[in-house]
Amino acid sequence: MRKQLKINIKSLFLITLFSAILTGCQIESEPKSKLDQIRERGVLRVGTLNNQLSYYIGTEGPTGLDYDLAKLFAEQLNVKLEMKPAYSFSGLFPALERDEVDIIAANLTVTPNRLKKFRSGPVYYYVSQQLIYKKGQWRPRNIKNLIEQENHLTIPKHSSFEGALYSLKSDNPDLEWKTNSNLGVGELLKQVASGEINYTIADSVEVALSQRIHPEIAVAFELTEDQPIAWYLNKSNNESLLGVMIEFFGDLKQSGELVKLEEKYFGHVETFDYVDTRAFIRAIDGKLDRWEPLFKKYAGEFDWRLLAALSYQESHWRPNATSPTGVRGMMMLTKPTAASVGVRNRLDPEQSIKGGSKYLSKIVKRIPDSIENHEKIWFALASYNVGFGHMMDARRLTQKQGADADSWGNVKERLPLLRQRKYYSKSRYGFARGDEAKKYVENIRRYYQSIVGYELEKYNDKLESVDINVDNLATINVIIEELPDTVSAATATSSEE
Repeated sequence: MRKQLKINIKSLFLITLFSAILTGCQIESEPKSKLDQIRERGVLRVGTLNNQLSYYIGTEGPTGLDYDLAKLFAEQLNVKLEMKPAYSFSGLFPALERDEVDIIAANLTVTPNRLKKFRSGPVYYYVSQQLIYKKGQWRPRNIKNLIEQENHLTIPKHSSFEGALYSLKSDNPDLEWKTNSNLGVGELLKQVASGEINYTIADSVEVALSQRIHPEIAVAFELTEDQPIAWYLNKSNNESLLGVMIEFFGDLKQSGELVKLEEKYFGHVETFDYVDTRAFIRAIDGKLDRWEPLFKKYAGEFDWRLLAALSYQESHWRPNATSPTGVRGMMMLTKPTAASVGVRNRLDPEQSIKGGSKYLSKIVKRIPDSIENHEKIWFALASYNVGFGHMMDARRLTQKQGADADSWGNVKERLPLLRQRKYYSKSRYGFARGDEAKKYVENIRRYYQSIVGYELEKYNDKLESVDINVDNLATINVIIEELPDTVSAATATSSEE
């Protein structure tokens, strides 16, 4: 009996051991989810486009709407961020299929063709597709006009525009177009502006941004209704990564952070002044090189291009500029302001730029800490124009009306109300030309965007001379953001994956 019991215990042990081994093998054989892979690797790899909306390297490092969002997402996952920018649409989805990137974040529209192979994340804004032509040339009003002209329509290969055109072709069989696998939307818009091609198609936001560099491009007509923009990831039986992504965007929308980021990158592009923009681009070509060293020298905590944009708004980069109210110089300083920042000669360009930067820095330090750092500058610029007290009146009015007084997007809509008696009579500092202050800040933002786009285009022009296979995802710059408790970054030179 004792011997039988010993045998049974031994058998039970062997069965248990075998089961454990078998179970372990099954666990090891099960493929890990994409979310688990990212966390185990410790790096989120993001495919994107190298342009002024999604991702580019600025004077203070990487920036762009998708970069900011991806950085926040990586922080939520508690991993590092690796950006992998491509030159055109052609390289993005193949890289996702090859598992070279985990997600695509490149301001891409959600289309039926893309959803056949990939999963889209939550929608974070909308755009429409627009037919673009050169201002001064004949403008087609509809698809039939376009067909009658028999002029070339060129679009990027593998873009969402192809799907829209194929849909239109069913009712317009004579509709023809060319695709270009080597050039992205920005480059084709540039070719329309130069007259190299007649027409292209672009998303409404990209058109608005490109007009800051190429004011000649114009909208012929809307090709589609508003379409959703989202990130993309591979389809999988395990939707854990998608689940976290949905939660992430939900939290951003609920907190108001998403609205603030969109305001940061394209909240200022609602209006477009062709004459003013053209004059500014000419000024960049003819004047900026002369003053750029001084803007860089005295930029301090600011991006020098922002200081240059402020100076253009104030004086159009004229050292002897004088207003009827007595403000003078490159930064149009008043006598008391000049004295407060140590400027003895307001007409001396170097003193004026140095003093203007110092004065702006003083204002920024007064902006309440409840306002996010990337928005403080807009409140400071409004104060530079209309006065700190009036800016604070606009914040108090915003709060009284139940909106977020720490959001520039909300406060800028209340600034013009300070002209109306029913509002300024109850404010602490009274009447103010708040509408002018709003326009002032938005102009500076547009000028700044023009300089950024201008420089980015020059950078990309240089890269065109490099032999790069744009059908593959090219790592132009790889920025690794360390976890929040460390500070370091690594930049890789141009190479191909």
